[in-house]
Amino acid sequence: MLTRRNFLAGAIAAGVLGHSDPVFAKASQPATPVNFDVPPHACDCHVHFFGDPKQFPYTANRPYTPEVIPIEEMQALHRALHIERVVIVTPGPFGTDNSVTVEGIKRHGNARGIAVIGAKTSDDEIDAMNRGGIRGIRMISGNSGPTSPDPARKLFQESAPRMKRHGWHIQMYTSLAIISGIKDLVMTSPVPVVFDHFGSAQASRGLNQPGFGDLLDLVRSGKAYVKISGAYRASSQGPDYPDAAPLAKALIAANPDRVVWGTDWPHPNTAALKPGELLPLFPIDDGRLLNHLPVWAPDPVIRKKILVDNPARLYGF
Repeated sequence: MLTRRNFLAGAIAAGVLGHSDPVFAKASQPATPVNFDVPPHACDCHVHFFGDPKQFPYTANRPYTPEVIPIEEMQALHRALHIERVVIVTPGPFGTDNSVTVEGIKRHGNARGIAVIGAKTSDDEIDAMNRGGIRGIRMISGNSGPTSPDPARKLFQESAPRMKRHGWHIQMYTSLAIISGIKDLVMTSPVPVVFDHFGSAQASRGLNQPGFGDLLDLVRSGKAYVKISGAYRASSQGPDYPDAAPLAKALIAANPDRVVWGTDWPHPNTAALKPGELLPLFPIDDGRLLNHLPVWAPDPVIRKKILVDNPARLYGF
């Protein structure tokens, strides 16, 4: 069957569309209405903005090639979810050029951002990003960063002092093994630390999987935040991911003042990509995803902490 994505891939291969031509995508929009009262000033703490590469060039060694997602689609998503605030995270194709995220913050109007920096990122650049709404940096592991504790420790020790001047935090998309390997550094960190997507815990491995106890300790201590975001990355039991519920409940019980929520929209799927291949997007129903939150946190006071109070403190809304 000829799908839109197959047509686009074929058009690129045939030269009908050049690699430099932006392809404007339609990312997923909520199909399920939100079934609870979302408090005012709620925040989606994890989205990506894929701007036009003619304005925001991709890096040559990018891990994937995204379709362009207009900011209006992000705004439509959050109107449907009754969410006012967002946190835009610089995605891999732009490397350490965070201008796309700063522009996304500007266009959205009620956003903050997380940057990716390198050793050559100057203090002047960090100052400028701070003025543009950036509030932290993302240290990415897995395919785009350290996969063992020793280099992760070095990177953390180099990065943390630079974040202190503006009160930024360090955000990490990493494994539980690395979280265990840097636990002592996080406990003594001069800046807050945030772990993405359940700390990469896997629901199928349960609450006793190696490293999850260390993540709970860090959250319980108040030294680390965790995003209960991207449940489809922790579980394969879609569309409701029931086996992710114990992970979410355990993290909230550890310290509801250190938990935030996010969609991970537009839901990039970077698995098994070939160089130059267009980024596939997971067809996630974000209304259904948000409706998991009252299951994980039945108390509306705690939900307000997760959706409003904690993001306001962490990102400076």
